[in-house]
Amino acid sequence: MESKINLLKSKLTEIADDNEMTFMEVCGTHTVSIFKTGLRAILPPNIRLLSGPGCPVCVTDQKDIDSIISILRNSLDKVTVATYGDMMRVPGSITDSNSRIRSSLADLRCDGADVRVITSAIQCIDIAENTNNQVIFFGVGFETTAPATAILIKEVIKKNIKNLSVYSVHKTIPQALRMLASNKTGAANLDGFLLPGNVSVLIGERPYQFITNEYNKACVIAGFDALSILAAIIELARQTKLKSPELKNFYKEAVNSIGNQYAMKLLHEVFEPCDSVWRGLGTIENSGLRIRKEFQDYDAEKRFSIEKIEAQDTGCECGKVLLGIITPPECKLFGSVCTLTTPVGACMVSGEGTCGAWFRWNRNIAL
Repeated sequence: MESKINLLKSKLTEIADDNEMTFMEVCGTHTVSIFKTGLRAILPPNIRLLSGPGCPVCVTDQKDIDSIISILRNSLDKVTVATYGDMMRVPGSITDSNSRIRSSLADLRCDGADVRVITSAIQCIDIAENTNNQVIFFGVGFETTAPATAILIKEVIKKNIKNLSVYSVHKTIPQALRMLASNKTGAANLDGFLLPGNVSVLIGERPYQFITNEYNKACVIAGFDALSILAAIIELARQTKLKSPELKNFYKEAVNSIGNQYAMKLLHEVFEPCDSVWRGLGTIENSGLRIRKEFQDYDAEKRFSIEKIEAQDTGCECGKVLLGIITPPECKLFGSVCTLTTPVGACMVSGEGTCGAWFRWNRNIAL
């Protein structure tokens, strides 16, 4: 493998020449793989690789996190919240009136709140059937997890379960890519995108075509091992140098042109597009997934009349990291106030977050 890496490294240096190029990966799994393998250390100095908004926990708006925490605080003995593990430790921004501590879902569980960690949305049914509480599934994720939430809602209806609802903060990737490609966010000026492998399995190649057609940016869908990612970066450099952007699929063993149509059909049966707020990117038109009107009895936002709480400033600069404006060490909290054991922001908490990956693995070593 080392010889292949060296060969690809030489190829990249030859293609890039002295041209300055900036690419962004938009997939949390890519982010972790890039850091864990030390891939950045072997890139030529004129190739800049940024980590974008590919972590669903990281891009979840602080107001949504604060709202879920508020519901628990106000109804400790009546509400159960179920969510994926990474959401547990993301701190709210509102300080507790007694202790002045910004609580996370994990903190509230320690205080007696009924908060459950799940690995699959369908597990919420078993939870609901074995409690008298109202169960809220805090549904986060992109096109990869939204179909599972759609299945959950359909099963809840089929089983006539009355004490289970979903607070959906699901988001879709192509609309965020459009905003990044258009440079409307103040983000770094990008020459191309390393497109997300997991999301692409679901949506296919076609939804990305606008990036090359409308914005003249290079695009490559890639797998997750170091060789695949490095090969994709070489292709991005080649397209950029030749000023010939196109959409390339280097992950054909899992990604086709149309994606998983069954999963996407399920998604669209239960959800409809809506404007959504992304941490760092702000409101992106039609980038969220709202539960359709015919299923609104199972929409926690409607059932509990949830009002979004205005988030407080914590000093975390996760938003700028997601836009590629700064790297994690440039945040004044990184490594001192904000660490893996005492996270301030979502980018440090999540297993796919840029700050957490940087803190764990960023070393100036080659593969």
